[in-house]
Amino acid sequence: MTDADGSNVDRRTVLGALAGVGGAALAGCSAFERESDAETEQLDDDAARELAERFAPTLYFDSREPWFPTDPRPYESERNGDTVVDGFDALEGYHARASDGEPPNPTVFYHAVAYEDSPLAAVQFWSYSAFDQFTTNFHWHDWEVLHVFVDTETDEPQLYVASSHSRTVPNNEFLDPDPDAVPRVLSELGSHSSTLSVNDVPDRFQRVAVEDLLADITNTAIEGIEDLAEIPLAYGLPRDEGSRLPYVVPEYEGAPLYDHEDLPSVSRDSLIDAAVTVRSFDALTSPPTDLPARETGLVFDHRERAGDADVAYDLVPTADIEHITAFSGPQLRFEFAVPDAIEDAVAGHITATGIPWDQPRYENPAADISAPNHREALADRYDAIGDPAPINTVVSEITAAVTADDAPADEGLTTTATGVESVVLLESDPEAVPTFDGVAVVQDVPAGDHRLTANGAGTAPHSERVTVADDGATTAAGVDGEIPLVARERATKLEVGGEESDGELSRVALEDDFAGRLYESSVDGSDAVYVHDGGAYTTEVRDADDEIGAYRINPDAGAEEPVRIDRPETGTASLASFVAEIAAETQAAVAAVEPEGDTDDDDDDGSSNPVTGLERALAAVADAASRAAERARAGDRGNADEQLEAVRDRLERVGERLAAAEEDMPASLSRATEKRLEQADRRAEQARASETL
Repeated sequence: MTDADGSNVDRRTVLGALAGVGGAALAGCSAFERESDAETEQLDDDAARELAERFAPTLYFDSREPWFPTDPRPYESERNGDTVVDGFDALEGYHARASDGEPPNPTVFYHAVAYEDSPLAAVQFWSYSAFDQFTTNFHWHDWEVLHVFVDTETDEPQLYVASSHSRTVPNNEFLDPDPDAVPRVLSELGSHSSTLSVNDVPDRFQRVAVEDLLADITNTAIEGIEDLAEIPLAYGLPRDEGSRLPYVVPEYEGAPLYDHEDLPSVSRDSLIDAAVTVRSFDALTSPPTDLPARETGLVFDHRERAGDADVAYDLVPTADIEHITAFSGPQLRFEFAVPDAIEDAVAGHITATGIPWDQPRYENPAADISAPNHREALADRYDAIGDPAPINTVVSEITAAVTADDAPADEGLTTTATGVESVVLLESDPEAVPTFDGVAVVQDVPAGDHRLTANGAGTAPHSERVTVADDGATTAAGVDGEIPLVARERATKLEVGGEESDGELSRVALEDDFAGRLYESSVDGSDAVYVHDGGAYTTEVRDADDEIGAYRINPDAGAEEPVRIDRPETGTASLASFVAEIAAETQAAVAAVEPEGDTDDDDDDGSSNPVTGLERALAAVADAASRAAERARAGDRGNADEQLEAVRDRLERVGERLAAAEEDMPASLSRATEKRLEQADRRAEQARASETL
C-alpha cells in the first residue's frame, strides 16, 4: 500500500471495529444522521415472548462454520465486582464443551420494544458466538442481530433488518415480508454477518429477482455507476454469489492464536478451515483460485418447532444476561498493508465486541435501518420513525488487470471480474470494508478529501484520493467507478515526483494503450501506483495551473525496481517529447515486421512497400516532435509551434500509411499502432494549446 509520499508500508496492524468505544464503531450499528425517532418501552414479558416465538428465525450456517450461537453465561467470571466474559475463557470453554462434535448450549436471545404512541413494535433476536474470524474484522466474541418490525394492530411484519456486520456497509433488509412465513437467516462463515432468505430457495441468497424467484433483499440499487445500476446496495452473502473470500489467521503477541498456552482445547482445526484461509494477504503472489464456495451446513431452529432442523436452540430473553457488564479480550493482529497516515488510528481496533444492551439500537431498533428507502417507508406509515437524511456513499467496482489477447505480447491490458473478494479502507475511517460480488461500498462518509485504499489476497494495493461532496450523492472511486487490482507477481511500482521535483503536481492519471484510463487521482506533489508489467502506459501529470505533461512507461516483466518519473514536467516540451517517444517506439515495432512485396523507391516517402512506408512516416513524426521539444525548451514559441504543425501533418500521413499497411502487419500491432496514433494526436494538440513551454 502506498502512502501519499509513495512509500510502501507493510506492518502487522489491526483492521476492524473496536466495539464498545461508541455506537459509531459497533458492528452493524448505523451512525447515519436522521430525524429523531420516538422513544420506546419494553413490552411486557408475555407480549415479548409471543412475538419472539412467532418470529424466531431459522438459521442456516456454512458447512465450515466453527462457532455457533451459544449461551455466554458458562464462561462468565467476576472481575472487580463486575460480571464479565473473558475472550480466552469463552473460546477455550466453547471448544472444550464442543469436543464431542455437538454445538454447546445452542441459544438465541430476544428483546422486544414498542414505540410510544404508535402501533409499531420490534422484536430483536441476538445471537452470541465465542469468536469472529472475518478477514477484515475478527475479534473475541460476536453478537449478531435480526430486527423484526411488526404492526401490533394489523399483526403484520413491516421490515426485516439483518446485520451485515459493519456500520459502513448497508444491512440486509426486506420490506413487507410474508406475514405467514418464519424469517430465515443465512450466516456468513466466520463473521456470522447475516442476510435474509425469503424466497423458495431457503439456503441460498438471491440478490436480484430472477423469473419467479424473489430477491432476498429490497434495498435500493447502487447509484453513480452505470454497470452497477441494477444491483441492490447491501452486503448480501458474497460466498453464496460465486465470489471467493480468503480468511486469515488471527495472531496474538506475534504467534497464531491457537498456540497460546491459555487455549489448550483450541487447535488450528478449531479455526476457519485451512481450505479457505491464507496465512497473510502479502504472502501470495497472485489471488487464490482454489477457494471453495459456500455450502450449507447445520440448520438451527427454535426448540418448539425444530422439525427437520439439525439443531434446536433455546429462546431466552436478554434480560437474563443483562447482568454481564463486558465482553473482554486483548488486541489481536494480522498482516495487512496500510498507509502510514492511518497506522495510529487503526492500531487499537481488534479487541472484543460490545454489549448489546449498551448499544443505541437495543432500545431503538430503527437506528439499525441502513437503507433510506426502508426508513422512508416506515416514516410514511408511522410518526414514530424519523425521515431519512442524505447519506454520502463511496462506491467502486473492484476488477483485475490482466494482459489483453488482442494486444502485442505484454503491451496491452484489459480488466475482468476478480472472482476473489477484496477489502477497502478509507483513511478517515479505519474500519476495513469487504467487497460483495466485487463491489466496494462505504457509507456515511464525511464530506471532504479522503484516501481510499483497496487490497486483496495476492494483489498489490491500490491507493487514490477521492473527494466526497456533502449532498448525499454517490461518489464513484476509480475511473468511471472501476479500480483494477494487479497480481503481486505482475506488479511494478510507478513513482511520480519526489522531494527533488521542481513543481507541485496536482493530479496524476495512467492510461494503457488497450484498457484505456486505469488510474486518476489528485495528488500533493508526488504519487505512486502499482501497474501491471504487461501494459504499455501513458502517464499524464497536471500541475497547479492545470498544465499537462505526459510520459511513456513500458515496465519490464518481472522488474523488481520501481519505475520512476523523478522530475515530471508539464507544458509543450513534455508533451512534444512524449509524441516523439511514442512515435519512435511504434516505428521500432513496425520496423521489426518482415517486409513483403516490392521495395522500389517510387513514393515520396522513399518506398512503395506499405509497412516500410508506415515506418518512415512514424520516423518523420518522431523527428518533428523532437525538434518541437527542443524549440520549446529553448523558449522559442514560434518555431516550436511550427514544428508541432509539421507533427500534425505527419500524423495524418501516418494514418494514411497505417490504412495501407494493415493487411501486411500482425493484427495486434495494427491495433496498437492505431491506439498509439490516437494518443500521439491528442498529446500533440495539447502541446499546441499549452501556455507553458
